[in-house]
Amino acid sequence: MTSAPARPLPAVGLRVPTEEDAVHWHRVFDDPEVMEFHGGAPAEFSVYEELTARQRRHHAERGFCLYTLLDPADGAVMGFTGAQPWPHDWGPAGEIEIGWRLGRAYWGKGYVTAAARQALAAVRAAGVRHVVAMVDARNARSLAVTRRLGMRHAETLPVPAGHRTAHCHRLDL
Repeated sequence: MTSAPARPLPAVGLRVPTEEDAVHWHRVFDDPEVMEFHGGAPAEFSVYEELTARQRRHHAERGFCLYTLLDPADGAVMGFTGAQPWPHDWGPAGEIEIGWRLGRAYWGKGYVTAAARQALAAVRAAGVRHVVAMVDARNARSLAVTRRLGMRHAETLPVPAGHRTAHCHRLDL
């Protein structure tokens, strides 16, 4: 049995988050399904204000960040994709994590894989030699993205807040 050929990835746009993107991220992620593996409930607007500001700093200091992901058809904000230092004191502390979050309307269309490949190019250009992706063990969609990016499962870790586990995937750049 032969497998179906891989579909071409869509064109995507990435930009360093603007102050206004806090509003867009808050709106796009105000969905319990989107937040299922990110704490379960939509975050307060102030979380996105701080997060977008932190990403602008990361880009200025490191040359990469969690970029705002734009719909190629109309420029609407779909979510984010990119990399940042792992922000916790557990797991791969001190490493660069690639991550993504996408509004529900955009799932299953290849946007995250296409955007993650662009973001990885920026991370590589900044001199980073490897990245990790921490993915909730139940998140089949994100686990599939790690496979499409060529990442390898390195370890399974308990998540300190809750009765969950996360898979740490690694990729040499």
